[in-house]
Amino acid sequence: MTDEPTGQNRRADAQRNRAAIIDAAVACLAANARASMTEIAQAAGVGRVTLYGHFASRRELLDAAAAQTMRRVEEELGPLNLDGDPSEALDLLVRSSWRIVDNFHGLLAATDDELGSDRIREHHDATLLRVRALIERGQKAGIFRTDLTSQWLAGCFFSLLHGAAAEIRAGRLTESDAAKALPATIKSLTARTPA
Repeated sequence: MTDEPTGQNRRADAQRNRAAIIDAAVACLAANARASMTEIAQAAGVGRVTLYGHFASRRELLDAAAAQTMRRVEEELGPLNLDGDPSEALDLLVRSSWRIVDNFHGLLAATDDELGSDRIREHHDATLLRVRALIERGQKAGIFRTDLTSQWLAGCFFSLLHGAAAEIRAGRLTESDAAKALPATIKSLTARTPA
């Protein structure tokens, strides 16, 4: 008998290491958007060789962390009941999304720098589709403005959430002010204008 790990055990170890590295990246970047690969490896309990064995670059690791974060976002937003009144549903979505963005603003800062807006936008596709569908429902019901497209309004929703996170990181906006300002801003952005 040998103590050498089997192929299946090695794969399980590799999967655990990969998951630990991604979790550590999200946690480290939440505290410090400039956390180094060495700091992330230490937080994951692995060496730099193991980290680079899974992720050849910081960009690759941030992309994996962003993908995992958006899966978790979908797990949180998916169960929201957005059926009823479109205005109330949009308010619920803003308030729920804001809490999530606030939790991950360190990761957002890091991904803004490393991944670029197009790749970040790709990670948000499912969430944007949810927002766009809700806006379209409100437009059809005559509650939301129709002079601007649902695609543009959903893009503004996305930009406002991320803009608020950037303002908080820069110290120009408090979290409590953002929690009040975002729903009001998005409500006024989507409101139907009197004829």
